[in-house]
Amino acid sequence: MIVKKNIHKIYFLFLLFHLIMWTLIPTLTNVNLPLDTIEALAWGSNIDWGFNKHPPFSAIAVNLFYVIFGNQDWAYYLLSQIFIILGFIAVFKLANEFFKNDHLAFLSVILLEGIFFFNYTSPEFNVNVSQLPFWGLSIFFTWRVIKYNKYLDSLFLGLFLALGLLSKYLFLYLILGIYFLFIFLLFKRKIKFYKILIVSLLTFIIFFPHLIWLFNNDFTTITYGFQRSGIEKGFLNHFTSPIIFILKQVGILSPFLLMVFFLLKKIKLKKIKLNDKLIFLLFTFLVPITLMILTSLFTGAKIRTMWMTPFYLFIGLFFIYILKENIILKNLNKFYIIFLFLFFFSPITYAVVSLTNDFKRTDYPGKEIARLVQDRWDQNFSNDIKLVIGDEWYAGNLSYHLNSRPKWVIELKENSKNLNVSDGIIYTGNPEILKSICPGVFGTIKPVGYCMIGRR
Repeated sequence: MIVKKNIHKIYFLFLLFHLIMWTLIPTLTNVNLPLDTIEALAWGSNIDWGFNKHPPFSAIAVNLFYVIFGNQDWAYYLLSQIFIILGFIAVFKLANEFFKNDHLAFLSVILLEGIFFFNYTSPEFNVNVSQLPFWGLSIFFTWRVIKYNKYLDSLFLGLFLALGLLSKYLFLYLILGIYFLFIFLLFKRKIKFYKILIVSLLTFIIFFPHLIWLFNNDFTTITYGFQRSGIEKGFLNHFTSPIIFILKQVGILSPFLLMVFFLLKKIKLKKIKLNDKLIFLLFTFLVPITLMILTSLFTGAKIRTMWMTPFYLFIGLFFIYILKENIILKNLNKFYIIFLFLFFFSPITYAVVSLTNDFKRTDYPGKEIARLVQDRWDQNFSNDIKLVIGDEWYAGNLSYHLNSRPKWVIELKENSKNLNVSDGIIYTGNPEILKSICPGVFGTIKPVGYCMIGRR
């Protein structure tokens, strides 16, 4: 039984233990960083206002950690957990505003351990994890903008909306939910237009450099997004895609729903009053998810499971709010047993899979390959490696593991004429093609070829 006066201490210990556990376990069991993290590090080696797949924020975040910690894998597992913990804190803060009850706020957070986005897949820092603090803080400050007459809240909201959108374009679904709420409240005369204007202007100003980058790069990230979603013209896709999407969500949420079941003294829904708090949750939690379903329905797009990571950040708060009358805080022993089981089961499962399955990306010997490449380079050239060219995985791993931290580019395009051997260049790619055209030293570490061009 959790004693009320100890709830803040237990909440702090939960956050700390989650952070340490999910930093330590992948550090000890993985040989290499996951794909998306290596990809972000590759982008971060050559910072720009956008990249071929996504906006720049995830790359900026990992590059900041690289400047501080270098190529230490544990740092990027820690980074991912910091972003998740910040999302949890935003949930706790808003739940406290809603309930004025620390215990209910705590339950709103720990229910998230029933969703594998916040535990099992959390070691991989990517654009989905990158959105989490901004998703949480945007919703928290949306509430404050509505409830309190403070300019600072509007400024914070504009900042977090922009940073979320600079993490991933799917953040737009939350922005739409928030602005639908603003429009609804304008008609009800419950919000001032100038607050919305401040938010909108600041968001646009911060996001504007990325818009310029988009225009200058033929909207490559948007093109990639459409390709990734697998939009097809087949009539049946407009029905099968949303049905598959919904079924996947039911599967993902089943451990969470099990926790909710053991949270309740009895399953008896009273008539729910449509008050300000419920309206707020409908617009900021349910509307973005509904828009995703409608996107799949109208376009036939296949919504990938991991894209939903930030969408469920406030699902615990939502369920606690509508079911709070059925919760007896003094009788939650069964619930905490289920919570503790899931809390420890997911990291144990992660460790077992990581140690027993030898065919994962995280088993790639990136550090050893970088050492072999560096040795071959040192035998033939006198300058440092400054540039690696190729895909984000093979070339990106070189960029991360080599001590000179060469910049990564996927291809040279028009910049090739400006390069010379003093730049220290390594091409990665198809070994048969590279061998036939390589003007320098060629080598193969299956399945990849390496063409090295430097100063002898």
